[in-house]
Amino acid sequence: MLFVEYPKCSTCRKAKKWLEDRGIEFEDRHIVEENPTKEELKAWLDKSGMPVKKFFNTSGMKYRELGLKDRIPAMSEDEALEILASDGMLVKRPVLAGEDFVLTGFREKEWEEKLC
Repeated sequence: MLFVEYPKCSTCRKAKKWLEDRGIEFEDRHIVEENPTKEELKAWLDKSGMPVKKFFNTSGMKYRELGLKDRIPAMSEDEALEILASDGMLVKRPVLAGEDFVLTGFREKEWEEKLC
């Protein structure tokens, strides 16, 4: 599994500890140093079954700066993926990508159901 995080994010730290406490193995990746590519995001989107807007970090400064709340509804999926791939801080985190699933954000109950 791939765990994509921003180390300064408290939710990411909580999720990482949750994985480690359960002995779940994962590859760790810094979302800013190695931003997800458009192709990677597209694969995650397809695997997750979620709408593309669920991949945006709606509480981030960059999201607000770019006025994305009002722009996303009119965007094509392709345009949205381009924007997400341009800056790791726009991507909702953490991201946990397994072979047949993708989780964004950390909701313990959801992770428990998927992994335990």
